Amino acid sequence: GVSTSAPLRPASDTSVIMSTFSLVDYVVFILLLVLSLAIGLYHAFRGWGRHTVGQLLMADRKMGCLPVALSLLATFQSAVAILGVPSEIYRFGTQYWFLGCSYFLGLLIPAHIFIPIFYRLHLTSAYEYLELRFNKTVRICGTVTFIFQMVIYMGVVLYAPSLALNAVTGFDLWLSVLTLGIVCTVYTALGGLKAVIWTDVFQTLVMFLGQLAVIIVGSDKVGGLGRVWAVASQHGRISGIELDPDPFVRHTFWTLAFGGVFMMLSLYGVNQAQVQRYLSSRTEKAAVLSCYAVFPCQQVVLGMGCLIGLVMFAYYQKYPMSTQQSEAAPDQFVLYFVMDLLKDLPGLPGLFVACLFSGSLSTISSAFNSLATVTMEDLIRPWFPEFSEARAIMLSKSLAFGYGLLCLGMAYISSQMGPVLQAAISIFGMVGGPLLGLFCLGIFFPCANPPGAIVGLLAGLVMAFWIGIGSIVTSMSSSVAPSPPNGSNFSLPSNLTAATVTTLMTSTTLSKPTGLQRLYSLSYMWYSAHNSTTVIVVGLIISLLTGGMRGRPLKPGTIYPVLPRLLAFLPLSCQKRLCCRSYSQDLPVDTDLFPEKMVNGVLRDSKDKEVVALDGWAQQGSSPTFVLQETSL
Repeated sequence: GVSTSAPLRPASDTSVIMSTFSLVDYVVFILLLVLSLAIGLYHAFRGWGRHTVGQLLMADRKMGCLPVALSLLATFQSAVAILGVPSEIYRFGTQYWFLGCSYFLGLLIPAHIFIPIFYRLHLTSAYEYLELRFNKTVRICGTVTFIFQMVIYMGVVLYAPSLALNAVTGFDLWLSVLTLGIVCTVYTALGGLKAVIWTDVFQTLVMFLGQLAVIIVGSDKVGGLGRVWAVASQHGRISGIELDPDPFVRHTFWTLAFGGVFMMLSLYGVNQAQVQRYLSSRTEKAAVLSCYAVFPCQQVVLGMGCLIGLVMFAYYQKYPMSTQQSEAAPDQFVLYFVMDLLKDLPGLPGLFVACLFSGSLSTISSAFNSLATVTMEDLIRPWFPEFSEARAIMLSKSLAFGYGLLCLGMAYISSQMGPVLQAAISIFGMVGGPLLGLFCLGIFFPCANPPGAIVGLLAGLVMAFWIGIGSIVTSMSSSVAPSPPNGSNFSLPSNLTAATVTTLMTSTTLSKPTGLQRLYSLSYMWYSAHNSTTVIVVGLIISLLTGGMRGRPLKPGTIYPVLPRLLAFLPLSCQKRLCCRSYSQDLPVDTDLFPEKMVNGVLRDSKDKEVVALDGWAQQGSSPTFVLQETSL
């Protein structure tokens, strides 16, 4: 019983004039920018002249788990999500809330598989792993794909919230774009990753306070949270568990809880912006704990977004909606609601706008820093290893400044894109799935080889863009109102809606699609799963056809031992029959890659401390299977 469109109740004789900021609101908003810049400059000038590339790009690998966790949370909690989630709940009900079920596996798998592998290899860029596991060509392919993904997206994430804010409040569009872009560029380029992480901590608190203020004031005006829940239940906005297994239904329990796992893995498992934060932790345990700490924080953030949507619904059942509000685009619903709700409380509208722009700042600064890191480590240093430390530092800062200017340029291009802007938003989600598939191919399948990885990645990208662009074109060619349960109605650029930073809600026709139209109506929550599976399947087929890893030794620490982990649940007698002896003495190791020494199959550092034990090297024909034995670091 969730209706497919929000009950808009325009008052016949009222019309809202564009809301304006008070002096107090401007002060609150400017404080956000000043404090963010101050934090960045503090870390930039602290130890000026003694900075190293490691400090700039990796925060000297000395960060604690709490700031890393809050930075992980802030990185993809963009302004698009702050505007999109409440709008989704307001229009379609609380089914989206079940996305929280995917957070458990979506964060547990990175904590126990991806983080240990990346951390023990002592990486700076996640794409270094691809060279260790495959070769330099695969590494460059992964890096270029990531750069394309982030460059396209960062301009949109800067421009879209500014556009919505301008439409509702009259806040100058390009003043806000330029201010955010310049402030973010300065503190990211000068302060490095440590500045980005600590500004993320501050901006996370601002986001929390801004959303909490809306929930408290809104629920108070409609009679409390109990009344909010009662009104939402009465009008069918509290969704039950929808167990329909159809992957073409936009939101079901299976779509959100399991399709969402792959989306979370593409964000928190292999995305450079997040991996860089894990690797900046002082220990592997701190990195794993930061991933654990994100889980409750993500649940709180999702719950707050959903509550704002329910409060907004209950509020407009009690107070009539103006004609201007009823005709607003979905991405503007929340801003109209906030300005209407908080208009008599000076400072609170400014706090929410600060909350909104904190989401933009945290996402954009992470993009700048991660792009500068992969460009430096994957595209420049391998070809120019003779760079001095001073030149490397200067180049790292220049890269961050350059990407900041490019972001402003992409924001301007976004303003000229019109309907194509919809495609730009979805590209982030399209590319995330194939990159996840590429890393999973390397980590879980020892037989996968470089040709398989390259062809698999290309196949995944082709499939992603085929379905993604096809879905967008189909939605643009159909003019449907109201939107069906499996889609959202778009008329860009004024109507810009996304439920999360990685999703695109596509429109479908009211009649059931057939043929390719049916394929294009695949729920966006399955995009990552579908595209990553394509990479793995195609990659394995090509690898087997080209001889697998025959004659090519696997690098230690690049494979996760799936089979031994599964065998561990069997009785000991069965384990002995299936895997009865160790081949650690026969392990082919590329010792040129690691300065550590191998002693009886155990990798030890210069202090003769065990780094990682290599046990269970099972030789099947000429295709080796690599097994890691977990040991304390």
